[in-house]
Amino acid sequence: MLLTVDVGNSNIVLGLHAGRGDEARLVRDWRMRTDPHMTADELALTMRGLLGEHADEVTGISALSTVPAVLRELRVMLDRYYPDTPKVIVEPGVRTGVPLLVDNPKEVGGDRLVNTLAAHHLHNTACVVVDFGTSTNVDAISARGEFLGGAFAPGIDISVDALAARAAALRTVELVPPRSVIGKNTVECLQSGILYGFAGQVDGLVRRISRELTAASGAPVHVIATGGLAPLVLEESETIGEHVPHLTLLGLRLVFERNTGPGRHARA
Repeated sequence: MLLTVDVGNSNIVLGLHAGRGDEARLVRDWRMRTDPHMTADELALTMRGLLGEHADEVTGISALSTVPAVLRELRVMLDRYYPDTPKVIVEPGVRTGVPLLVDNPKEVGGDRLVNTLAAHHLHNTACVVVDFGTSTNVDAISARGEFLGGAFAPGIDISVDALAARAAALRTVELVPPRSVIGKNTVECLQSGILYGFAGQVDGLVRRISRELTAASGAPVHVIATGGLAPLVLEESETIGEHVPHLTLLGLRLVFERNTGPGRHARA
């Protein structure tokens, strides 16, 4: 089975896939906290502990990391613990089939790249991908599957922590919808500002980007949400059309299949 590893700034997400191509399916997924000081041996021990009975069933690995320190240890871990296993790490030189129409292609993170590949694979039209993670990334994809760029905004957790740290009378709160948009106490005011404020920010960016995409090609635009914090905003957003929680893992699988032959890892 194929193991996909998505190392983000806050979390590492693992996925185990059976099959290949149209027959592929995500069997299990796990989430662990990203520790930039984690060694290759610690990373291997934690991953194998999560995989449990599936640890010896891994016959291919596709990985990316947006954290340079963890990327270094990830490479060491894969070479040390999976020396004979076919593997792909998403970095410059890896075939993805995604044209990068930006000023400096080397600046594009691997997560944004594989999200582009996965979104176009799913819908074959112009897309906007909203990735709710440490930062909120809103990326534009052309009808031909080209990565066009996008916008960054502070993530939900970062904003909540910063507000609590800088405002003496405020504190972190449970992120659930308040009774109404007009908060009647401090907790409800914070909940309203965070949930509806972020939904409004995302909707504003998505509408502007969608207008540019439509003006450029006339193609319909599909809006996809992904990332660990997406469920907080889904119900309040007016522009998000679909929630694909494992979009990045799908993209990692597609990259692996592009870079390895059909017989390189066994089907489950």
